Amino acid sequence: MQGAGVAVLIPCYNEALTIGKVVDDFRAALPQADIYVYDNNSTDDTAAIASAHGAIVRFEPRQGKGYVVRQMFREVEADYYVMVDGDDTYPAESAPDLIAPLVANRADMTVGDRLSNGSYGEENDRAFHGFGNDLVRWLIKAIYGYSFDDVMTGYRAFNRVFVKTMPVISEGFQIETELSIHAVDKRWRIVDVPIDYRDRPEGSYSKLSTFGDGAKVLGAIASLFKDYKPMAFFGWLALIFFALGLIAGIPVIAEFTVTHLVERFPTAILAMGLVTLGALSFTAGLILDTVAKNNRKQWELAVYQAYDRQR
Repeated sequence: MQGAGVAVLIPCYNEALTIGKVVDDFRAALPQADIYVYDNNSTDDTAAIASAHGAIVRFEPRQGKGYVVRQMFREVEADYYVMVDGDDTYPAESAPDLIAPLVANRADMTVGDRLSNGSYGEENDRAFHGFGNDLVRWLIKAIYGYSFDDVMTGYRAFNRVFVKTMPVISEGFQIETELSIHAVDKRWRIVDVPIDYRDRPEGSYSKLSTFGDGAKVLGAIASLFKDYKPMAFFGWLALIFFALGLIAGIPVIAEFTVTHLVERFPTAILAMGLVTLGALSFTAGLILDTVAKNNRKQWELAVYQAYDRQR
């Protein structure tokens, strides 16, 4: 619990106001941990302040939190990883609680849950943030059957194998959603750890765009649904196309049974086109489902190799 073998990963963009305190707090909570601050093109003194407080500072020129996390996961070597934002909204003293289930081999990823104790609702007054979190939680529950207590939190911990087999695709703030969906889809062990949340100090501002980044998060959910569960994704598309084709085609068929003539050629062509699209979607789902299963098998073998290298 002193932090031996632990890497604290702090992605940062213009956090000069808070980064010094964040580094100091984690140094106090985990004295033996390595603290990495990845500066993402900050225009203030974030990097200099982090370095002055004893952090290992590295730079990621591609703008976006997803790029930063990808580079951190590639470069940093540790037994356990704690990822936290540099805005001083998450308590460093909760880091040992996040690490403990990993050390006890009860979890592969732990999630800092801001919602269960109500601290997020009390501290965060930004409109629609709570609604967006609830929407994403509901979608993941509906698609994957797992209910996170807090899916959008930036405070998480991972074991080494999780990090080294995590294919980060996201560019920006979709990264939390991607981590959550990947963990559920690949059946990693997940433990929610309640934490106290505090809002940003005065003068610090969020880089998250509620609607812009929210739309990207929803797009990421749809894209990952297609990639991880193609049969379900294209099966629903096929069902929609078939239903629309029946709606368009039933009047044509009913008219033909009475008059033995097809007088609504445009409607008939539309109905046939929709049914054809449904058949194509179903076929695509079958093919891509086989591909996804083979990819899952290859990923499982990569996980075995990562465990072997760790021993």
